[in-house]
Amino acid sequence: MPKEQHEVAMMGAPHSSASMTTTINMPREVSLPDHVVWSLFNALFMNFCCLGIAAHAYSVKVRVTDVVGDVTGAQAHASTAKCLSISALVFRVLTAVIFIIRTTSSVLAMGAVAQ
Repeated sequence: MPKEQHEVAMMGAPHSSASMTTTINMPREVSLPDHVVWSLFNALFMNFCCLGIAAHAYSVKVRVTDVVGDVTGAQAHASTAKCLSISALVFRVLTAVIFIIRTTSSVLAMGAVAQ
C-alpha cells in the first residue's frame, strides 16, 4: 500500500454523512482593456481641450478598480477612457484638416491675387 493511502486510512474518513463543498475563486484570465497607451499618446500629442488628460486619468482608474476587484467600475471607467480617447482623436484630426484647408485656400488666394 502506498504511503499516502496508508496515512489516510490511519486518520480515518469523515464521520458525517453530509457532503462537503469547497469553493475556489479563480482569478480572471482575461483582463480589461485599460487603453493606457492610447490615452497617454492622446494626452501628449492630441490633447484637445484636455480630453487626452481626462482619458489618461480614467485609464489609470481602470487599473486601480481592477486591482481592487470592482469589475463593474473598471468596465465603466474603461468605456469612459475609450470614448474620451476617441473624442480627442477625432477633434484633433478635424482641427488639423481645417487648418490645412484654411492654409491652402489662403495660399491659393494669394497666388491668384499676385497674377
